[in-house]
Amino acid sequence: MNLIVLVADTDAEWVVRTLLEYRHRALGIPRLTFKVIRHPMRDNGVYHQAVTILRPYLQQAEYALVLLDREGSGQEHQSAEQIENILETALQENGWRQPDGRSRAGVIVLDPELEIWVWSSSPHVPRILGVSSEQLEAILSRRFPRQANGKPARPKEAMLAVLKESQRPFSARIFQELASRVSLRTKERAFTKFCRLLQQWFT
Repeated sequence: MNLIVLVADTDAEWVVRTLLEYRHRALGIPRLTFKVIRHPMRDNGVYHQAVTILRPYLQQAEYALVLLDREGSGQEHQSAEQIENILETALQENGWRQPDGRSRAGVIVLDPELEIWVWSSSPHVPRILGVSSEQLEAILSRRFPRQANGKPARPKEAMLAVLKESQRPFSARIFQELASRVSLRTKERAFTKFCRLLQQWFT
């Protein structure tokens, strides 16, 4: 198996599955053999038990990838990069290291949460969320301050507000649709690292 992936919830599971199964060419990697594990204790469980959960796969998978939200991890006092460094070091010290010293594991911390990946300028975003581009812009401008990269500072709350407007229920299927349609040319830090790790490992 090429890759074992540990995630915190169903939404992240479907994003990863969709990207690896159907968008591998856009990611710049070949089709991979992989498995996605969802932790029942969500982000906090991933943070505290990633090493233990992934240990049985040391001999089964070439590489390991861990995804979790900063918000809900219990480590909100630390930056996303600090959390990544702590977990990557722990994984390497517990066997996820190649003979030449290179790491076989990577950690992606979404700051503040997975919904940050939803927001892009793609026309598919409003369509999938069930509103027009004008409605989407009106909701965001009125209620949700933007970060420097143009994304809402509170991405999950913004997504829920849009879905309330469109009366579409919040579900993992929305993340699956977005992952299958939206352009992968994003400048979001965590997604850029996600792409970089996959390309580094598999090209």
